[in-house]
Amino acid sequence: MSNAREFVAGVMEGSISLGDFYERLFRKLKELDRKYNFFITLAEKEALAPKAGKGCLAGLPISAKDNICTRGIRTTAGSRILEPYIPPFDATCIARAKQEGGVIIGKTAQDEFGFGTFSTNCGFKIPKNPVDPTRSCGGSSGGAAGLVRALDEPHIAIAESTGGSISCPASFCGVAGLTPTYGRVSRYGLIDYANSLDKIGVIAKTVDDVALMFSAISGHDPLDPTSVNKPAENIRLKKSKMKIGVPKEYFENVGEKIGSAIWNGIKKLESEGHSYREVSLPNTKHSLPAYYIIATAEASTNLAKFCGMRYGAEERIGGPMGEYFPEVRTKYFGEEAKRRILLGTYSRMAGFRDQYYLKAMKVRTLVIEDFRKAFRNLDALIAPTMPVVAPKFSEIEKLTPLENYMMDVLTVAPNLAGIPMLSVPCGSVNGLPVGMHIMGDYLQEGKTLSLGKEMETYSNRN
Repeated sequence: MSNAREFVAGVMEGSISLGDFYERLFRKLKELDRKYNFFITLAEKEALAPKAGKGCLAGLPISAKDNICTRGIRTTAGSRILEPYIPPFDATCIARAKQEGGVIIGKTAQDEFGFGTFSTNCGFKIPKNPVDPTRSCGGSSGGAAGLVRALDEPHIAIAESTGGSISCPASFCGVAGLTPTYGRVSRYGLIDYANSLDKIGVIAKTVDDVALMFSAISGHDPLDPTSVNKPAENIRLKKSKMKIGVPKEYFENVGEKIGSAIWNGIKKLESEGHSYREVSLPNTKHSLPAYYIIATAEASTNLAKFCGMRYGAEERIGGPMGEYFPEVRTKYFGEEAKRRILLGTYSRMAGFRDQYYLKAMKVRTLVIEDFRKAFRNLDALIAPTMPVVAPKFSEIEKLTPLENYMMDVLTVAPNLAGIPMLSVPCGSVNGLPVGMHIMGDYLQEGKTLSLGKEMETYSNRN
């Protein structure tokens, strides 16, 4: 049984023994981790012999991306500089999942602080794609998506996205991944990459499982000043005819076979009663540089606190403090983290702030306006999630940093705008999953998920 709702129903009626289930589950998790490197920390001790409890997640195994704080369970954000950190509190999304009866089974592998597209910038283990272990799971929530794909037991992953970190791995692993409206899920307890961009979301086997978890963890939180003042809602997936926009800019520089797979999906939705038309989002071409300027600027300030005092790794102080801080940061930060700190610090420097950062913020406003105009007459936008299928690690090694950043070209614009987006499987190319990106208007997770459910039904029949 891999359906989360059926599992919860079995727990509630007493037909599932959680003790036996979790003993079997952790044997599987350890084997999968040995083979694919999905976890940074397994929480076997905390999860064994759980109480059944009540709630919509009663007894359900839940993994959390390692930049989401979990009380008593090590939380590193994928970085050696936080290797010893054990939070004394739960992030709001974790607390809400627990309140609904969910059981935290471990912390999944990720790029350091979320800095990457392929989960190869890891301070610990690099997760492998269970579809083909020579290939990437995607990033930065790679361990979450890989685990969802590989585990043949009920399970839902809580993940996080800044510029595409849920959609990308969902696409590469052939699972469903929801990045909700910015502020729809509380960020309290998240180790931030970029505060104005980070969004906590869900990766699961099915859209229905995604809706279940989103309903449990969403809603206003007074502990998060950016939280949307809207209560949690019980998402009901329902079929209704929608007007779909297909942005032409999102099919440029995309593999022909990937584009064909998405168009086949769109045509199928049309045959089910939906209508579509091609549209233009002209500022998409400016979104990638704007995103990296804004994100790295915010990252460089967020990472300033990791300096060898109070948080994470420390060294013996034997010289001037001005030398101690850079020594610790040089030793424990990875190369990509150092690169993004330098990029962000540069764009915030006197003389460059107006030239780069403020200009990028103006571009962000234009990108937001593009989406607002589109949604005046449309219910959803559909595009490929990624321009490529999951690449081999040998191919990733040959990419320059700029080529790495270019892989996010289809996901950064909706992340800049803060709109909800869902990646669902839509066919394959050479046996590798292709993701369809369904983008919705602000707070329209229900519509977005409902359309994704239809696409999922079509994909499962083919």
